[in-house]
Amino acid sequence: MNKQESPNLAVVVPAAGVGKRMQSACPKQYLTINHKTVLEHTVERLLSHQSIDKVIIALGENDGYFADTSLVNHPNVETVIGGQERVDSVLAGLYRVQAIGYDWVLVHDAARPCVKTSDIDQLINHCLSANQGGLLAYPAKDTIKRSSSDGSVAETVERSVLWHALTPQMYPTVKLIDAIVAGLAQNKVITDESSAMELANEPSQLIEGASDNIKITRPEDLALAKFILSNQQLSNQETICE
Repeated sequence: MNKQESPNLAVVVPAAGVGKRMQSACPKQYLTINHKTVLEHTVERLLSHQSIDKVIIALGENDGYFADTSLVNHPNVETVIGGQERVDSVLAGLYRVQAIGYDWVLVHDAARPCVKTSDIDQLINHCLSANQGGLLAYPAKDTIKRSSSDGSVAETVERSVLWHALTPQMYPTVKLIDAIVAGLAQNKVITDESSAMELANEPSQLIEGASDNIKITRPEDLALAKFILSNQQLSNQETICE
């Protein structure tokens, strides 16, 4: 994809969470991999895509880390104050995206630094071609069990129709805002952008992405992300050499 074939796009990155499951002294987005914070890796990866020229980061109100990152004076990065829940931070970012005039928006987790630009390409191409929103996802590979209330197996779920939801997720900006606002007004639980669109009876495409687009959630995920990023860098160097 070249820049002439796609409108310039904005991405909202919710980064107001504290990441309690990481059991670390600072939020997971500010843990470091190879001397860069996870957030820096993520935002730099997004801005390396030729169609993305703006990243809106939703920060915690008392964030004490962002000012020390390389992103603080980046010309393509803006910040807004996020909220208590992920959806509140996304909505704050979306309002800014709407204000500066982007018709389409991507939302990407701050703790997913390994997303491939080729997968972002696929997402953007599919959504714009169909004029319909969608999300990166990958098919479930393992046998899936549904548990009963006592923790025993209730049933084995047919995995052929199950997908792991990833980010980015991409939708028309106004439609996504309206869907989230309506869902919150009904006290619905909104876990990602796709779930908000489902509540609003809006369609979402599933675009298959790489399973190494992991979300750093637990301590062991940081080492895995470092390994994936190193392998991706090596693979890119080998491609260039060829």
